[in-house]
Amino acid sequence: MSQKLLLSAKEVDIILHRLACQLIENHTNFSNTVLIGIQPRGAFLANRIKNILKEEYKVPDVKLGYLDITFYRDDFRRGEKPLEANKTDISFVVEGKQVVFIDDVLYTGRSIRAALTAIQSFGRPEEIELLTLIDRRFSRHLPIQPNYRGRQVDAINQEKVKVFWGEDKEEDAVYLVNE
Repeated sequence: MSQKLLLSAKEVDIILHRLACQLIENHTNFSNTVLIGIQPRGAFLANRIKNILKEEYKVPDVKLGYLDITFYRDDFRRGEKPLEANKTDISFVVEGKQVVFIDDVLYTGRSIRAALTAIQSFGRPEEIELLTLIDRRFSRHLPIQPNYRGRQVDAINQEKVKVFWGEDKEEDAVYLVNE
């Protein structure tokens, strides 16, 4: 197994600030915008984005929720091991809101398709956008593209993109791993 560093902690920080600025450009005061972190890995990224918006750019009221898509996936019964669901925590109405889905890596697009189905249980959003830290552009199975992307990565199918967050691991970093 070999791994190559794609993004250091400093580069991740720079990208997160750029993504936050892009959100501010398009949503200004966030009065009609909600952020939804896709569980489990999108939650770390969503928390970081929210904190940057509130603490560094003084956006007063950023609503953040978490969406579990486990049982909305088209492959949830195909695995050999039992799946563990994560927690969905959306304490606001999404009806008529601009929703920004946040996930760490956009790979095949199947997680986002599942999120599009799952969010319907909470109302009908006015618009849905996608923010992703890493866009693996040559591996899409569905016609889904991010509105906001941190870094575009060209990886072949045997390679995996691993995102590490300081809250979960020792430091922020993104690696390309060949297994």
